[in-house]
Amino acid sequence: MISTTIHTEKLSFEAFLASYLEDDRYELIDGELIDLEPTGLHEQVSGLINRKLNVEIDREHLPWLIPMKCLIKPLGSSSALRPDVIILDQTVLAQEPLWRKEPVITLGNSVKLVVEVVSGNWQNDYARKVEEYEALGIPEYWIIDYLGLGGKRYIGSPKQPTITIYQLFNQTYQGQQFRQSEYLISPTFSSLEITADEIFTAGQLA
Repeated sequence: MISTTIHTEKLSFEAFLASYLEDDRYELIDGELIDLEPTGLHEQVSGLINRKLNVEIDREHLPWLIPMKCLIKPLGSSSALRPDVIILDQTVLAQEPLWRKEPVITLGNSVKLVVEVVSGNWQNDYARKVEEYEALGIPEYWIIDYLGLGGKRYIGSPKQPTITIYQLFNQTYQGQQFRQSEYLISPTFSSLEITADEIFTAGQLA
């Protein structure tokens, strides 16, 4: 998605929730309303990932789910992050203070995996969200950069489509990157068989 900051007065988390919870077009970062401007190709990529991961959840009979809508609220911040794909552990959702009324996650142990498909505002995916998801203790975070938009410090030079999978070790993310015909290695789904190119191809028109 091509992310754009909407220059209005800053919003509180509560105000954002009241006005934009059901609108997949927006998220909130430090009180700033971010227009994600979703594209069809972006939805093709996130749709493929959603489908593949749901198959793994069903195959392994895991008590997990991928919600249609979900926000992540980092503790003590005026942010509401809207990941492209999120896997939740149903066995711990009763501990979430907002979940019974709103699809909002505040505890990292409710989340098994988060996926962000890189937008024009790639800095949020590669920097800010890495920090936020790491601080929450989310064990696995995928960055799907199917257009190779990220800065050279993140995906190397020459820039090319890249998938980065972060795994939490001792409360710190360590990343591994995948390109072209390389098979992804997911700590959460050890039996998953999909290449980076399969995901990148989903971001193209037939």
